[in-house]
Amino acid sequence: MLTAISTSSSTVFLSSSKSISNLSPTILHPSQNYKHQTFAKNAAFAVRCEAVEVAAAATSKKKKRYEIENLTTWLLKQEQAGHIDAELTIVLSSISLACKQIASLLQRSSIINLTGTQGTINIQGEDQKKLDVISNELFCNCLRSTGRTGVIASEEEDVPVAVEETYSGNYIVVFDPIDGSANIDIALTTGSIFGIYAPDEQCLVDYDDDTLDEAKEKCIISVCQPGSNLLAAGYCLYSSSVVFTLSIGNGVYGFTLDPAYGEFVLTHEDIKIPNPGRKIYSFNEGNYDLWSDKLKKYLDHLRQPGSNGKPYSGRYIGCLVGEIHRMLLYGGIYGNPDNENAKNGNLRLLYECAPMSYLVEQAGGRAIDGHQRILDIVPKQVHQRTPIFIGSADEIEKLEKYLE
Repeated sequence: MLTAISTSSSTVFLSSSKSISNLSPTILHPSQNYKHQTFAKNAAFAVRCEAVEVAAAATSKKKKRYEIENLTTWLLKQEQAGHIDAELTIVLSSISLACKQIASLLQRSSIINLTGTQGTINIQGEDQKKLDVISNELFCNCLRSTGRTGVIASEEEDVPVAVEETYSGNYIVVFDPIDGSANIDIALTTGSIFGIYAPDEQCLVDYDDDTLDEAKEKCIISVCQPGSNLLAAGYCLYSSSVVFTLSIGNGVYGFTLDPAYGEFVLTHEDIKIPNPGRKIYSFNEGNYDLWSDKLKKYLDHLRQPGSNGKPYSGRYIGCLVGEIHRMLLYGGIYGNPDNENAKNGNLRLLYECAPMSYLVEQAGGRAIDGHQRILDIVPKQVHQRTPIFIGSADEIEKLEKYLE
């Protein structure tokens, strides 16, 4: 007689005189009944197959502990899944290469005399650091070499640059090559920000011609799109680790540069901002007296002890990339509001606020200018500035009540 006994991994059949081991089945006790013999043989085969599957699963699970997924592999998987096309894969890869080069220069900047100013001023009237200029060139060269980029707009360029070599290029790439460049000379956190758009029509003009003719005006118009049109956006953080974070519209993913072999490795999968998160706020409170009374009341509230007897913690890095990176992992709120001396705020909409707002919304957060969603604002100028409040959804909702 055969009896079925259930175990956690399989069902083991026992005869009246011998038992079958769960993972090492032996021959069943012979029976005078042929049906019982056949049934027992099938049972032994089933247990043997189950044992092989369990062993294989255990081996597979063990291997996964040592598996890594780099950025290139991840991008190819996204392409295979139909989330992006091959051309966008190439553009994103070229941006990651530019970030690796910038990271290397930053680490050696004091050694190879790349600290200090270049002696030039950008379109915003800001003194350019040496690495501002070099990083801009690195980004432009990497993007031009792909043959997939049609237009480039940078914080360091007066007008968008149409890449004449890439007549088949379809993508508009906007970027800030070095965010927080004031931190370079003192070796604090810096970063790069980028966003990728698809143009409404091809924009090809001679970027060596300084006259703003009709063709260039069309080029500028095609660049000035709302953040809601972004196809992809991201940043690269240069700090104790180099972290390349991006979204292609299906979540936010972070890749940390492994210096041992120079690859970005997936370390933060499908990032979601904690809600509620840590009680952290980040504002440049040196401008407190220049802000509106409503905003002052909000900040006064944050500095008051809460139900746990503790106020919010104030953190200010002076680098948008660093602020957003912390927020994605810990939550909280960051603000760069307008004030009496900067009626439109300090940050640029197209290549700073829009890409970061895109990332934060993909991670479950929100971004507003105090009145409307950042991603809904249509830029009228390439270097247009905007106030911004960005953070976890509950923190932005609390802020809105004070700004009403």
